[in-house]
Amino acid sequence: MKGGVYNLLKARFLVNEDATKNWRFILFIVVLAIVMIANSHRFDEKIYKIADLTNEVKELRSEFVDRRSELMKLRMESTVSEKMEVRGVFPSQVPPQKIKVKKTEEKGFFKKLWQ
Repeated sequence: MKGGVYNLLKARFLVNEDATKNWRFILFIVVLAIVMIANSHRFDEKIYKIADLTNEVKELRSEFVDRRSELMKLRMESTVSEKMEVRGVFPSQVPPQKIKVKKTEEKGFFKKLWQ
C-alpha cells in the first residue's frame, strides 16, 4: 500500500514499459474534457443570445402597442376634423344617409316568353 501511493505520487505509471496505454487513456480524457468545455461555452452563448432576443421582442412589442395607440388616436373623427379645419375643410352638418340600390331582375328567355 505504501509503495502504491508512493509510486502514484511519483507518477511511475507514466514511465513504465506499459505506459503507452495509460498515456492514450489520459489523452482521451483530456480531449473529452476539452470537448465538454467547448460545448458548455457554446451553450452559454446560445442562452445569452436567447435572452437578448427575448428582451428585443419585448421592446418591439411595447413599441408596437405605442404606435397602434397613436394611430387609433389619429384616426378618431375629432382629431381628423381638427386637422382639416386648418385647411378649411369642415365636417358636414347633415348626417350621412344610406343609399340602397335595388337590383332589377333580368328576365330570362322563358319568362319573357310566358308574359
